Amino acid sequence: MRGGIERNVGEQPVGRVMAEHGLKRHDLVVASTEQITHKMVSRACKGRRSTRNVQYKILNAVNSATGKDYSIGDIFDY
Repeated sequence: MRGGIERNVGEQPVGRVMAEHGLKRHDLVVASTEQITHKMVSRACKGRRSTRNVQYKILNAVNSATGKDYSIGDIFDY
């Protein structure tokens, strides 16, 4: 491991939240007012470490699609 940062951190709660609400990756892309891609959402669910900026974009899309008010800690555990 170079640089000392583990990039793969395991499945994230965002996948569970999406499943609870019956959401697919495409639903988040459509619900987002910012530019996010299917690949960003896929990586976030799988646990590939994302930048804080991408995390907030995913968070905003989840909140928009679900109508709830989740926080970063609710959908990412790293």
